[in-house]
Amino acid sequence: MDLLLAFVITLALITLVSLRYRISPFFTLIGGAILFGLLSGMTLDATILGIVTGVGKVFSAFGIIILCGAVIAKLLQEQHQIEEIVSDIQKHVKNPPVIAGVSGYLLSVPITCCVTAYVMLNPILDHLEKDKRKRNMLLYLAAVGSIISYALIYPTPVVIPLFDTFAGDTNPLMFDAISIPISLAVLAGVFLFFRLSYPSAVLSGITETRKIPGESSIEVPESGNRGIHWRAWAPFIAIIIAIPVAFFALHLSNVSIINFIMLVGAVTALILATPAVRTHGLSQGAKNAGLIIFDLCGAGALGFVIVKSGFALQALGQLTLFIPIIFVPFLFAALLETAQGSRVVTAVITAEVFAGSAVAGAIHPVVLILLVSAGSCVVSYVTDPFFWLVQRTTGDNIPTVVRNYTLPIALAGFAILFVALVLEYLVFR
Repeated sequence: MDLLLAFVITLALITLVSLRYRISPFFTLIGGAILFGLLSGMTLDATILGIVTGVGKVFSAFGIIILCGAVIAKLLQEQHQIEEIVSDIQKHVKNPPVIAGVSGYLLSVPITCCVTAYVMLNPILDHLEKDKRKRNMLLYLAAVGSIISYALIYPTPVVIPLFDTFAGDTNPLMFDAISIPISLAVLAGVFLFFRLSYPSAVLSGITETRKIPGESSIEVPESGNRGIHWRAWAPFIAIIIAIPVAFFALHLSNVSIINFIMLVGAVTALILATPAVRTHGLSQGAKNAGLIIFDLCGAGALGFVIVKSGFALQALGQLTLFIPIIFVPFLFAALLETAQGSRVVTAVITAEVFAGSAVAGAIHPVVLILLVSAGSCVVSYVTDPFFWLVQRTTGDNIPTVVRNYTLPIALAGFAILFVALVLEYLVFR
C-alpha cells in the first residue's frame, strides 16, 4: 500500500478509536504502529522490533524527567504548597486572570506536564472567584498559560525530543533565551484576547474565598503575609541552581543536565517533606508518572515504525512539491495534533520523521522547533484530552470551550508561526 495512504488510514483509525472508546493512548498508538507497519509492507516481526525500539528510546529519554516532575507535583499537592505558591504570586500580581495564567505558565515546566499543572491549580482557582463565569475565565487562562510554556520552553517533554534531534549542539540556555521571551509575548497576547472578549471578567478583582458546604475547603493563604513560602519554592530554586552547576562545574552534556537537575529538584522535595507525605507522595507520583510515560512510549513506538517504513522520504518529498518547505514542519505537526491530540506525541513523531531529512537541513534548528511547536497548538479540539478535561471542570458547552480554549491556543500557534518565519528570513539568514 502507498505509505501516505497507510499513514492517513492509521491516523483516522487512531482518531476514531480514541473518540469512540476513550481507552489509554498507549494501546491506541501501539495498535496504530502495528497497523501502519503491516500496511506499509513490514513484517510483523520487524514491526514489533520497531515498537520495542521506539518504546525504549522514549523511556530512556523521559523516564527520569517525568518521574521527578510527577513526584515534585504530588509532594507539593499533599502539603498544600501549590496554594502557597499561588499566594506568593498574588502578593505581587493582584489581577486574578493574570495570577491564573502565570501560575499555569510557571508550573507546567518543572512539573513536566501541563495537564497536571492545571489539575493542581483547578481547586485553588475555583475558590478565588465566586462568580461562575469569572471563575471559568481563570480556568481557561490557567489551561492556555500551561500549554504555552509547555510547548515552547526547554525542558518539557514537547521541546526535549525536538531540541535533542534538531539542536543537540546548541546550549539549552541559549534556546530558552529565545523561546522564553516568545512565550511571554504570546501569553501577553492571550491576556489581550480575553481582555477584549470578556472585559468585565478580566478587570475583576479578587473576591473573598469561597467555602462550599459539605466539601473540603481549600484555603489560599492570606496575601497580606509579606514572607515568601520558601519550602514550596525550594524544588524549583534547586533546579535553577543546579543548571549552572551541571554546565560549568560538572561539564555535563545536555541530556545529562536535564536528568541531573530534575533529580536535584525531586530529592529536594523529598528531603523537605514529612515522612508520611514523603512515602505517599513518592508512591502516587510514581503512579502518575507511569501513566504519562507509557502514553509517550506509545508515541515513540508509532514514530519509530513510521520512520523505519521509509514514510518520511516519500511523504516529505510529496509535501514539498505543493507547499514551501518552511511550512512543511508546521503543517505536518498540525496534522498529527489534529489526529491524536497530544503535543508530546506530535513532537516525538515529528522529530523521528524529520531527523536527517532535507527539511531539517534547510531550516535553522531553532526555527524548526518553533514551527513544530506552533503546529502542535493550532487544532486543540475533540481528540485533545485536555479539551475534555477543561470542558468537565468548567461545565461549559463545547462551542464555549472552543471559543475560550481552542481558539486562543490556535491564535498562539499562528503567532509562534509568524515569529518563526521572521526569525528564519530576517535573523538567521
